Amino acid sequence: MGQTARTTKLLLDFSGRSQGGANPGKREHLAATVEILNAARRFYLDFFLAHPDKLMERVEVISKKTGEVREGVISADHLLTWAEFHTVETPDHPTPLPDWNFSRAFPDLPNRYRRSVIKDVIGKARGYLTSVTKWHASGKKQGKPGIPTAANHPTLYAGTFSLDLDELDVRKSFLRLKVYTGSEWVWVHYPTCYNRYFDRRRAEPGWETESPKLILSKQSAAIHFLQTKTITAKKIVESKRDPDLVTVAVDLNVKQLAVITVRQHGVIKETRFVSDHGLDQHRFQHLKRVAKKQWQAGKAVKGEHSNQQLWAHVRRQHGDCAHKTARAIVEVCEKYPGCVLVFERLRTIKASGGSKSRRLNRKQANQLRGKINQLAKEKAYAIGVVSVEVNPHGTSQYCARCGCKGVRFTSQAGQRVTGKGGKLFSCPACHYECHADFNASCNVHHSRLNALSGYRSDGRMAGEGNPTDPAQARMQVSIHVKVVGLLLVQRGHVPTRMLSRTAPQVITHGNLAGTPVCRTA
Repeated sequence: MGQTARTTKLLLDFSGRSQGGANPGKREHLAATVEILNAARRFYLDFFLAHPDKLMERVEVISKKTGEVREGVISADHLLTWAEFHTVETPDHPTPLPDWNFSRAFPDLPNRYRRSVIKDVIGKARGYLTSVTKWHASGKKQGKPGIPTAANHPTLYAGTFSLDLDELDVRKSFLRLKVYTGSEWVWVHYPTCYNRYFDRRRAEPGWETESPKLILSKQSAAIHFLQTKTITAKKIVESKRDPDLVTVAVDLNVKQLAVITVRQHGVIKETRFVSDHGLDQHRFQHLKRVAKKQWQAGKAVKGEHSNQQLWAHVRRQHGDCAHKTARAIVEVCEKYPGCVLVFERLRTIKASGGSKSRRLNRKQANQLRGKINQLAKEKAYAIGVVSVEVNPHGTSQYCARCGCKGVRFTSQAGQRVTGKGGKLFSCPACHYECHADFNASCNVHHSRLNALSGYRSDGRMAGEGNPTDPAQARMQVSIHVKVVGLLLVQRGHVPTRMLSRTAPQVITHGNLAGTPVCRTA
């Protein structure tokens, strides 16, 4: 059991007054509110850093689930009460600490805003003190953690905002906020850019809405509603014991952004290709312009960012494409409840060779693959699907059916042109031909079997003596050949026929000439 979170945005309408937008002065109220809350946050940050012993105090904590008593750090709620007792004037306690009188420094600040500020600062101060403690323990002379900044997006507790969408016309909805005008705190109505997407997200069952945040940028403002959901999903250790387990393997590429294969009982049940629809070439043209402008401008000024509009356009394209590709992966997982999502463990891929624009393009493509991986895992976990990463060694080089090393080629004018970046794959041993990315996606399944195969409690390998066990057909790497069923070969038995490891009976691909090249056994 775990928890996942997501954010749903509600934009505030700052268009022209004639178009139904907010008055120009209302945006200044938001800026003034953020500024005074940052000042209040700075006050409490200095206060907690001046009392580090209380911040890291160890007390007895009672577990809410088990009732067990253990020692732990003092909770944020107790720190909140302690901080208000020493800094806020009340009728019961009119004399706070002289140097830390918050009521005089910030008169009339709403108590809900004050408590949200204190909760934000507790996390910042604790994180800083923990980092400093680890730095001192390491014995390093450089790299001392810096004091955190007080700036942060305001958290809106109940009583500082009001949004009643059930009783209002969604086309004329308003958000009621308590803001600072520079002299006093008042309630102000802000028109919103309400949409059906927000309405659908906030009404989805199972999601609980937490305290929203006010996100104010130079050109826009929005309310970010945080939603959490409790997830019940099997652990990987439990899933691998299921004989009917379904694995969904994803091979991430450049042109074909994702090749998704579904495997159960050693058979590929479904395959889906997600194309980039020309994104790679489109991005390359933009980066050529960036490289040319940088060459014309000469040495860049330190701290200055060039071609901001082009880079912003590329980032927007990447974000949109990554979300759509991740959504396609999750749509396949939704068809198979309890499945396991498998990715390759790709950490550092260095772009080398070619022009500057080509190297930039490869770097951006690698970043896009990482973003797809991250978003797909988050979206899959939200529906109860766990994900794992496996060793990517040999997934693009070896045959998914017999395990021998194959070649990649491209069919041009009826002729085979072999090369590293060929779109098709051919095995010289079993004469199996298919799309190269499909072959790599099938090998991701095998890499997962290798990771999960191991010795039993009686000392024998999993699947030993049973040729139909998938664990016995794991991939073994040698200098000259990839051996399948190595356990039987070591015992002196040479099988007359290699077992099919994928049996993609329903997959058929065609080359450029239109002839099928994906043959069954």
